[in-house]
Amino acid sequence: MNNNNLSVNKIVIVLILISVTAGSFFLSHMSEKMVDFGVNYQAGKRLRWGETLYRVEDEHYMFKYLPFAAVIYLPLSYLDPAAAKGIWYFIIAASIIGILYLSKKLLPRTEVKPWLLFSLTFLILGRFFLREIYLGQINAVVTLFMLLMLSLLKSGQESRPKCRQVWSGVFWGFAVLLKPYAVIFLPYFLFKKKWIVLASGAALLLIGFFVPVLYYGFEGNLIVFKEWVNTLSRSTPGLFSSQDNVSLIAFFVKWTGDRSLSLVLAAGIIGILAGAVLVLILNGKKNNQPIVLEGFLLLMLIPLISPLGWDYTFLLAAPGVMLLLNKYNLLQKKGKILLALNFMVITFLIYDLLGEKLYALFMSWSIITINFIILAGFLFYLRFKKMA
Repeated sequence: MNNNNLSVNKIVIVLILISVTAGSFFLSHMSEKMVDFGVNYQAGKRLRWGETLYRVEDEHYMFKYLPFAAVIYLPLSYLDPAAAKGIWYFIIAASIIGILYLSKKLLPRTEVKPWLLFSLTFLILGRFFLREIYLGQINAVVTLFMLLMLSLLKSGQESRPKCRQVWSGVFWGFAVLLKPYAVIFLPYFLFKKKWIVLASGAALLLIGFFVPVLYYGFEGNLIVFKEWVNTLSRSTPGLFSSQDNVSLIAFFVKWTGDRSLSLVLAAGIIGILAGAVLVLILNGKKNNQPIVLEGFLLLMLIPLISPLGWDYTFLLAAPGVMLLLNKYNLLQKKGKILLALNFMVITFLIYDLLGEKLYALFMSWSIITINFIILAGFLFYLRFKKMA
């Protein structure tokens, strides 16, 4: 038997073991969980029945995404809830594996052993990945689409650039339809003059806007879209002070107790970040593959900028964390200590480890927000030191 066959057999064995382990874990732990998936599953049913998606009586468990997002759950809504959960569980698990794989693949140069990069990245962000699975969320899927987008843009510099940019735009548009926070790449594409990406992305957004017409009609679709805007604008401000909200707005609300002042302060910081990102992009013009660090940075900033940046959305930072781990040995001693301390806090800031009171105290101080601001700062440092 040749080496290629041996490698294939090893991969098959590993995949079977992972599948069996994941299946056993789901049956024993997750079949009664995945509350957020339950909300989206119900939205798929309501879409199928032509009913409104956004209901005040749903309270905290109100569907909060664009009407098109319910289309994703439409096929699953025909299944028994347990079977639908099982399928979605494996989709999330596969997306997490895809995130780690593409993050590694996008690195221009691997300076740390791959198995160590995968292990440490998962260890540091493990609680966010597990929380994503526990809730049955869709952030891992959206992150995977955005990494596919970045991968196509990077490889598009080498061959068939127009075709790859079209598909990159499609992945971006799909990500925006599922989670509007992906729109963070819009100004980036405008500044980079990625017109093909923008055109294909806009085309998909337009299609996505009209897809629910099949169930609501043209007038009904407009009504449902307006309901989404109204319910989101009404429900969002009340969640700024939530313990698990890690956004910059939530950070200032927790520290000042003044919502209006917090909005001003957060807007100021976001403006400063936008200016810093612009300088970073200009500084990377001579870089062979600038989109890697720039894309990873934007992904890391999403939970901070998004008004509803829940803690588990920090799984979007996985590519940035892997890049920092890959460049760790190039940092000076003080930088290594600071980065290691941040990674340790992120890793061990766990409810089950700290207990209810201590965990609530750390979250009320928004310590995790500070951790990821520091990590973003390290990404800026890598660019300005010509390391990435």
